[in-house]
Amino acid sequence: MRRLLALRAGKELTAAHVRVAADALGVSERTVWRWLAAAGRDEAAADEPGARVQTSTRFTITPEVRGLLALWKGNVRAVHRQLVLHAARQSPPADAPSLTTLHRAIRRDLTPGERAGLAGGERAARKHDVFLARPRGWRNKVWETDHMQAPVLVDVEGRARRPWITWFTDCATNAVTGVAVTPGDPSRESVLAALRSAVLREDPYGPFGGVPEKVRVDRGKDFLSRTVTAAFDLLDVGVEDLPAYTPHLKGTVEGLNRAVESMFLAALPGYARQPRPGKRASRPKDEVLLGFEDFTARLLAWTLWWNTEHRPAPLRGRTPLEAWQDDPTPLRDVPAADLWTFTLEDAGARTLTTRGIRFRKRDYVGPWMTGQAGIQVRIRFMPHHDHRIEVYHAATGRYLGPADLADQATEEQVSAVRKARAARARRLKKDLEVSQRERYAAVSRPAAPQRLGALTAAQAEAELAQATGTDLSDLALRDLIPPAAPPPGWRTPASLAALTTPGLPAPVPSGRDSASVQCGPDGRTAQPAPDEDGDVL
Repeated sequence: MRRLLALRAGKELTAAHVRVAADALGVSERTVWRWLAAAGRDEAAADEPGARVQTSTRFTITPEVRGLLALWKGNVRAVHRQLVLHAARQSPPADAPSLTTLHRAIRRDLTPGERAGLAGGERAARKHDVFLARPRGWRNKVWETDHMQAPVLVDVEGRARRPWITWFTDCATNAVTGVAVTPGDPSRESVLAALRSAVLREDPYGPFGGVPEKVRVDRGKDFLSRTVTAAFDLLDVGVEDLPAYTPHLKGTVEGLNRAVESMFLAALPGYARQPRPGKRASRPKDEVLLGFEDFTARLLAWTLWWNTEHRPAPLRGRTPLEAWQDDPTPLRDVPAADLWTFTLEDAGARTLTTRGIRFRKRDYVGPWMTGQAGIQVRIRFMPHHDHRIEVYHAATGRYLGPADLADQATEEQVSAVRKARAARARRLKKDLEVSQRERYAAVSRPAAPQRLGALTAAQAEAELAQATGTDLSDLALRDLIPPAAPPPGWRTPASLAALTTPGLPAPVPSGRDSASVQCGPDGRTAQPAPDEDGDVL
């Protein structure tokens, strides 16, 4: 527009110039002539051709309106009702914007990310952000790891559970280097199992693996535990602890979490789509769930397909296996025996006795212990695997062998104990719910809440007495052992003197103890004189 204005000022502007500008801007020639006329009246109009002139009476989005949008989760109609009520309460009543004007102002003054954030929070706003892509680097430069709870119900010993998947993925090739599946909640043992399968390159784990240079985690307590951190340190692997609530900083493994659900888990029996808050996932009653072993086998088969046949878009037509093999970066391998040692938790040194090794108040024995009593050993164990420990020589670090739990309970005994514990937990939960449940009367008019369930005075006293009787401090016999007599030079109250002086009668209750105490001329307490029979008056 400034070029056209300069041509018009020099009397060189022609219709051809206007036609070329209209074609370049995608508007009609008439629109360009109108913009030129507006720029002739106001030079500021040349900066934004076609922009509407802002007037002082135009409605704009204020901080108060933004607060209402956040309060009502982006519900524009509810915000409009609030604005109408606020305008009617003013003196004199003010004019509220129409619903159409409010919609227009929101679209004009707020970005799509701001509108999504006010309606759905930070995660919704993040979908409208622009993110930079990291350079892919080379194989084993960076791994990413994460836990994922599979949205699939699996039969685990007769109970429907949602298993957890723990895996490591290579950022350069999108290959899944290691995976571990846990029937219940994952722990540091799940991380160590997945790490072993990721580092080993022999069958059935290869050819992906080796020791990476760095691993990205998202502040999970299992990944930052002392055992896992020690394993990473022994393997000389750097750990990058990402800030909380930043899944975009480990997009490779997050993309894998989304892909496995849409490409594999959604087709399995027992798939439980994430329900809305307060709703339970529904499924057919006659649906037969997969067993845990069958689910794990299918997941590992899908992982093999992902690594060898799937062609992710970032790899430009190659599979993760082809991208891995095309990379000439040398790999760092660790022997399986050393890797097993590195990924065990250290429990310190113990003395091997004739009863075996004492660990956590239990005895562990092994056939290799014959004739070894008296030596110092070092214990390493897999977390939560209480049935076996690994024993090493304390001085040389030489591996001696495994040790199993002595007098281990049978499967029948363990099953009976688990059933008894489950029954006790259910009974306790039911008792607590009954005792803590409070019912209120229903109202059809504004009123204070009224609790239901009347008690008589006798019932209340009996329950309070029962609760008081359980307090050990109330059951204490405070007068069982009388206090010792104070030194003769002390000013002793009459109540304490009666308890500590042999033969002295108990004092008569009075308002003050000092009223029954007499002091001698030297300031000491005067003791009562005995009568003719030797009795104390």
